[in-house]
Amino acid sequence: MKRWKKWLLGVVSVLVALAGAVVLAGWTLSANINGAHLERIQASPQYSGGAFVNVERQAPFEVTWNGLQRQFLGEEQREPPGNIPVIPLDTAGLEQPPTPGLRAVWLGHASVLIEIDGKRVMTDPVLSERASPVQFAGPKRFHPPPIALERLTGIDAVVISHNHYDHLDEVTVRHLSSQGTRFFVPLGIGAHLRKWDVPKTQFVEMDWWDQAQLGDLTITATPSRHYSGRGLFDYKGTLWAAWSIAGPRHRAFYSGDTGYSKLFQEVGERLGPFDLNIIKIGAYGPTQGWIDIHMDPEDAIRVHQDVGGARLLPVHWATFNLAMHDWDEPVKRALAAARPHGIDMVTPKVGEVITHGQPFASTEWWETVR
Repeated sequence: MKRWKKWLLGVVSVLVALAGAVVLAGWTLSANINGAHLERIQASPQYSGGAFVNVERQAPFEVTWNGLQRQFLGEEQREPPGNIPVIPLDTAGLEQPPTPGLRAVWLGHASVLIEIDGKRVMTDPVLSERASPVQFAGPKRFHPPPIALERLTGIDAVVISHNHYDHLDEVTVRHLSSQGTRFFVPLGIGAHLRKWDVPKTQFVEMDWWDQAQLGDLTITATPSRHYSGRGLFDYKGTLWAAWSIAGPRHRAFYSGDTGYSKLFQEVGERLGPFDLNIIKIGAYGPTQGWIDIHMDPEDAIRVHQDVGGARLLPVHWATFNLAMHDWDEPVKRALAAARPHGIDMVTPKVGEVITHGQPFASTEWWETVR
């Protein structure tokens, strides 16, 4: 009897220790915001009831037996069966100032390197092996980035859409910060950057429709429809945003991760049209509660039309396994939705350069991944 009690006490002690470790980790990973920082957040029109909210609320999430079966036993080809082609980025060019004009290079997922009117701006740079708080578990890249992180240089600024791990990567942020890169982030994300030793002079926290200057560029945080959270205690504790990057001659739009919203029409009216729209097409469904904040490819085409634009670069696919659909379904559906409207949707390989004003020879390269 005494041995049994001792065993039970040991089990309880282990469970309590594990629970404590989980809570501690959840607190450490959360955006811990207080004082004047919290007061600024609470003053935002987007903040209500202790959290940021969407203008258009999403349907409630549904947890069903069929959904769980599909999550763990679904027959979708969620990972590519072969190697995704990657074009190495010219690192020598990054050591020189960018030439005038507008160019873009998709680095995988939502990470894009934009050269616009003499500046280099990156969207949601994630060059780590996994989109996770740890590098031994979590969604792993399907392909290497076209440039090794240690060789990435010459980046003037970064725009961050929100704080999920596939969009805000501590290792990449620390690397760029050490080189003097500036960060434009939604309200609250400064809590993460301060924790990662980014100097206060190198980042600007912005509410929707706030504007900031980077030389001749005007960077505007625009509305989107999503959510945020990195730990156990910061669900919707930081804001999410899309971005307009406007120079003297060219304009680019980045949707971030988002569901469809009528607010994109207002973005187009106030800031568009754009020369290049970088829009999320993947990691959606299967329920309405998910699609409302992770739009599908057909809604991505609607966003492109709403904001106005000459060329569409689809992103947020082909890098991480994050949803219950075939890995190449998003691009196939997006192309099918774009063709009837005559939209110039380019489909570059990872690392391939797109230049504004020049034709781009898109291929269906995913069909060769076998």
